[in-house]
Amino acid sequence: MLERILIIGVGLIGSSIARAIKKYNISQEIYGLDSNENVLEKSAELQILSDSNKNIEELDKQVDLIIICSPVGTYKDIFSSLNKFVKKETLVTDVGSTKISVINDFKKYCNNENIKFVPGHPIAGLEKSGPEYGFAELFENRFCILTPLDKDKDNDVTTKIKSFWEKLGMKVEIMNPEYHDRVLAMTSHVPQLIAYSIVFTANELEDHLKNEVLKYSAAGFRDFTRLAGSDPIMWRDIYSKNKDAVIEMLGRFTEDLTTLQKAIRNNDSKFLEDTFSSTKKIRKIIEELGQAGSFDPREKNKKN
Repeated sequence: MLERILIIGVGLIGSSIARAIKKYNISQEIYGLDSNENVLEKSAELQILSDSNKNIEELDKQVDLIIICSPVGTYKDIFSSLNKFVKKETLVTDVGSTKISVINDFKKYCNNENIKFVPGHPIAGLEKSGPEYGFAELFENRFCILTPLDKDKDNDVTTKIKSFWEKLGMKVEIMNPEYHDRVLAMTSHVPQLIAYSIVFTANELEDHLKNEVLKYSAAGFRDFTRLAGSDPIMWRDIYSKNKDAVIEMLGRFTEDLTTLQKAIRNNDSKFLEDTFSSTKKIRKIIEELGQAGSFDPREKNKKN
């Protein structure tokens, strides 16, 4: 058991981590930092933290583990503040969806030898934002990717951070940060961008047509609107920080979309059927890996 854990950013992910820490008895005390007063008030109502503050300067106790759960655009300021705050050896990890930018910010703004940082990315979440939507089971049977700064040097620290995420129910993988950013560009960042684009296009239709689109939304469009309902600040920062990998994968997607467009124009039914059959196999693989279900077990309970 850790004595004290600090969570910076108490939104959906941060509050879910706090709940999981409580559920699995990982720490005696859980502190939270958030610049949003409403988030702190809601967290107090939910009683998920031992104490909370807006600024790290207001925290009068050192901690054993710090988890950064705020948008990646805030990291340089966070690392600068941790550089001054941390007085004893402290484990630090994060939940950011881009890793190269996080590592660059850490190296540029943090030179405190007491800070033992292992970048992380728990691949779990919902389109909702705010502490009221968090729940302890969010991380169960999901993957968490760690991208240590130096695999050989950081072995002991990586093992400790790995153990923390495993206690939350996650399956932990070690990955090169550049590779992580390319993989997540395809699995997360480009699909999210496509969702934003499609919903934006629907919103730009003539009023009467847009109203009918919304009224008769089929499952596919509803799924896009679910993704498009995600936190705009978080996604704005992701595209700013991982633009090279996103542009690369977006280029590949655009080429394939153009090929499908030509097949439809040319009535190439064979090509379309072959393409759809191959993509169906991908879904089956994801199901076999146990990653196709809802992130929220409460949804399953509703259905059952």
